[in-house]
Amino acid sequence: MEVSDITWLGHASFFFTDQTSGNRIYYIDPFEIKNISLAKADLIFITHAHYDHCSLQDIQKIIKNDTLVIAPSDCLTTLGIEEEKQFPVTPSSSFTVRDFSFQTIPAYNINPSRLSFHPKDNNWVGYIFSLNGKKVYHAGDTDFTPEMKGLNTLHLDVAMLPMGGTYTMDVTEAIEAANAISAKITIPMHYKRLLGEGYKQTEEQLKQSVTNSKVVILPELR
Repeated sequence: MEVSDITWLGHASFFFTDQTSGNRIYYIDPFEIKNISLAKADLIFITHAHYDHCSLQDIQKIIKNDTLVIAPSDCLTTLGIEEEKQFPVTPSSSFTVRDFSFQTIPAYNINPSRLSFHPKDNNWVGYIFSLNGKKVYHAGDTDFTPEMKGLNTLHLDVAMLPMGGTYTMDVTEAIEAANAISAKITIPMHYKRLLGEGYKQTEEQLKQSVTNSKVVILPELR
C-alpha cells in the first residue's frame, strides 16, 4: 500500500490529507513546524501534554477559525485555547468528529526506568484513524503495552511507533511491538532527536528485524 497520504514533519509530528472528506487537513503532535506553506488544520490531534507534543507555538501556526483540537483534557488546559475549539478524549474510546472516525489507545510506560515520564494514570493516548480507507495507528509516547498486543486483530494498514528509548520503547522493544501488531507498514518516529548520529544504525536494525510488517522510513518535511 502507499503512504502518500502521510507526511512526517519530524519527531512525532505528522500531517495527513483526508481525501474522502473533501480534502480535510489533519495534524498530530505538531512540533517545530518550519514549513510555513503548510495548509491550515481542520483537526489537530495531540497525544499528551509534554512540550514536544503539545506545543501552543506550533498549533498557532496551523490553527484557523474552525479548527478543532482533539487531546487529553490536561493538554487542553495547558494550551488554553477557546473552549469551542476543544474536544477532550480519554483512552480506550471511539469517536466520530465531523464525520471522521477514530479510536484512542492507552499510551504509557511500563518499563520501571520510565514510569515517571508517561504514567498510566495520566490517561494519555495514541490514535487509530480511519483515513482514506486505511487504518492508521499513531502510538504516541509509549512502551509496548498490553493493550498494543491485541492490535493485530484490527489488521492495521500503518503503525507509527516510537523507538528512541529514554522516554519510550527503544528499538528492540519497537521491533517486538511491530512484529506483534503486524501492520502492513511500520513507520518509526520519535527517535532522531534522541539518538543523534546513531539514528541510521537504529533504522537499519528495525528494517532487518521486523518480519511481520514492511518498515518504511519516511523523509522529514522541513
